[in-house]
Order: sequence, then C-alpha cells, then structure tokens
Amino acid sequence: MQRDAPATVGDLATGHGISLGEATKTFARIACLSFGGPAGQIAVMHRILVEEKRWIGEDRFLHALNFCMLLPGPEAQQLATYCGWLLHRTLGGLVAGLLFVLPGFLAIMGLSIVYAAYGEMAIVSSLFLGLKAAVLAIVVQAVLRIGGRALKNGWMIAIAAAAFVAIFLFAVPFPAIVAAAGLLGFAGGRAGHPAFAAAGKGDVAVTDGDHAVGTHSGTVRSSARSAFLTAAVCLAVWLLPVAALLFAFGPDNVYSQIAVFFSKMAVVTFGGAYAVLAYVAQEAVGTYGWMQPGEMLDGLGLAETTPGPLIMVTQFVGFLAAFREPGSLNPYLAGALGACLTTWVTFAPCFLWIFAGAPFIERLRSNRALSAALSTITAAVVGVILNLAVWFALHVLFARVEEVERYGLSLDVPVLSSLDLLALALVLTAVVAIFVLRLGMLPTLGLCAAGSLGAFLLG
Repeated sequence: MQRDAPATVGDLATGHGISLGEATKTFARIACLSFGGPAGQIAVMHRILVEEKRWIGEDRFLHALNFCMLLPGPEAQQLATYCGWLLHRTLGGLVAGLLFVLPGFLAIMGLSIVYAAYGEMAIVSSLFLGLKAAVLAIVVQAVLRIGGRALKNGWMIAIAAAAFVAIFLFAVPFPAIVAAAGLLGFAGGRAGHPAFAAAGKGDVAVTDGDHAVGTHSGTVRSSARSAFLTAAVCLAVWLLPVAALLFAFGPDNVYSQIAVFFSKMAVVTFGGAYAVLAYVAQEAVGTYGWMQPGEMLDGLGLAETTPGPLIMVTQFVGFLAAFREPGSLNPYLAGALGACLTTWVTFAPCFLWIFAGAPFIERLRSNRALSAALSTITAAVVGVILNLAVWFALHVLFARVEEVERYGLSLDVPVLSSLDLLALALVLTAVVAIFVLRLGMLPTLGLCAAGSLGAFLLG
C-alpha cells in the first residue's frame, strides 16, 4: 500500500495506466449490475471503483457524489459520468454515462413492447415480485454502506435522522431538505465547528498496484472559455432536436409534446425518480392523456426491476404515448421512436451538468466550507434514501397502503391484513443471501426470481 503522488486531471487521463478499453469494460459491468435504484447503484460503483479497482479515492468519490446529489436528474448516472470524466475526460464521461443507461434502455424497450402487446401477465408479475424482494434487500445493504461512510459523527447522524423525519412524516420537499442541509454545513464549516470540519475533511486515498487513483491530491485546470464551449455543445445536442420537432410538426404533435415535456422535467427532477413520479403521472395521465393511472406504477415496476436509473420509467411513458398516437407509422415503431426521444431529452442534460460543472467542483474540493456543505448534504441524503427504502418495503410487502394525515403529519400506513406472505418469505431469503451468505446481487436476484416463479408454477 502506498500513498498517491499529486496528480492533475491531465495526468489522470494519460498516466494512470488505466486504458479506455479497460475502463469501458468496468463501466459496462457496473451498468449491468445497476439494480436497486440510486442507493444500490451508488453502492455498486463505490465497491468496484473505490474498493476493488482503487481507481478513485474515497474522498473524491464522495465529493463527486455530493455534487451529483445537488443536480436535477438521476444522480447515479451522473456520478458514473463524473467518474468516467475523471479517468478519461469527456470521452470517458460519455462512455461511462451512456453505458450506464444502455442495459436498462434495452430491457425497458423490450418489456414495453411486451406490455403493449399483452398487458399484465400473471407470470410476469410473479417474476417482478421476486426481483422486487431482492432489490429491497440490496437497497437496505446500500443504505447501511453509504451511511457508514457518510455519517462520521453524531451531528451527521442527527442530520440524517432529521431529514428522514422531515420527508417521511411531514412530506418536506427534497430540494428544501438539500438547501437546509447545505446552508447548515456551510455555516458550520465556515465557523470551524469540529463536527462539520471533520465532515468536510477527506482523507487522501491509497492505492494498490501500479494504478494512480483520482484522489484528494489531484487538481483540475479549467477555464471559463472551455466550460462555456462545453456547455454550448451540450445545449445544442440537447435542444436542437427539440426545436426541429417543434418547427416540423408543431406543438400539438405527440413527439413535440414528448420532447418539450421531458426536457422541462429534466431541469426540475431533484430528488430522483420517486420525487418526480407524482409530477410525471399527473401530466401524463391528466394533461396529455397518454396513459391510465395504474400504468405509471406498472412502468415504475419495470424500472425498479431492470438495471439503470429509476427515471427510466419515463421511457415507458414515452413509448405508450407514441404507441397510442402512431399517426401513419406502425404503432410499435412509433412507440420505439417515442421511447428513444424520451430517453434522449431526459439524459442529454445530465452530460451538460457534469461536463460544464465538474472542473469547477473539483477545484472547490480544498474549500473547507463548501466541502462541509456537500458532506452535510450527503448526510441528509442518507435519510432521504432511507425514506425511499421504507416506502419501497411497504409497497413490496403489503398489497394495500393508506395515507393517513393527522396533526399535520402525512404517513403511509400499511393495511396489516394485506401482508403478502410470499413477498415476506422472498425478502427474508434475500436478506439471508446478502447479509449471511454474502452472495452478490445477480445470484440474489436470480434466487428470488426463481423462488417467485416456482411459487407461481406450483399455484
């Protein structure tokens, strides 16, 4: 074990001994294992890039995570893009970010076609039940891992607990929680409070072997001109197709509506897929009439049980929207085009945020007050992710969950009589597989899916 020598991003791009081909294989592996929502996906990246490969230092990884948590859009995909950018600049970021989306895109495309052709099938539902049970255990494991690293003292634990209570009991919006945590951390770091100073101070990572890792000692050289040019190119890639559709077909065409609506959504999706689910459902069902109310949950089920960001549920919405308004096209071809367009305008902005902002964020790693703010935000996000895990558990284990509002509190309460005993057995199986037998994600997913399908076949 040895400490890293100081490095610049230029050194990281050329002198660390990690070829683009090797990085591509690794990010493809991460993409195929990216089940379980953002918590599980971030845990997978940390395990492979920080612990196994030792390509990126602990401090730099958490710094990147803190930045991505502040951005609209899927934080896990943006974190993958950021890590790829650290290793091989823009090309590396493009490869990592696109690969992270590709497996889920292909899976949801195929499942959307099946859904449109056959609707809900019992055998498919049983398969999803097994996968959801495994995903729940994976998310719990991810919360424990991330919490163990981010909650470094009693103050950070208290902030995570407060964030959980705020969102779970009072339905406080995610952006408000992030803003409050950031201000508290910044003030604490600026004042030199020991708890926040410790939270904002990262250790220099170590390496194994010959690879130089992107660590706290690395610096980034950037200029306003290069950032402006990068932002301009990314904006053009994102918005020119939208403008072309509006010019060619007008604002009432289904493809124009998809492009405009999901472009707007990409700017306001703070807090991940769950936070924006109600907004998308309201617009897709009530305003545009693209789908029925229950179909949004079906789409979320597809996204939860396939690799990739949960925000990929928007691809399912875009597919159904175009499938049901195909015009002169074959409905399945129209649906596929709608899904591709939705994915494009959902994820193109993610590259804009990273490529334009990451160089400046890297330069701010030495600013104690800002580092403390970002670390405090990470602590709050642990509480938010715990809330998502609880929400997910309620909807996996119980067929009926009722919203109770009393004394200013808003709480999801399960109907105990609706407990799904098969789901409970599958969740316990997944917990044993992960925490006792130490099985990986894919064996656990396969085990639970096989158990659920076996139960279905046995009646």
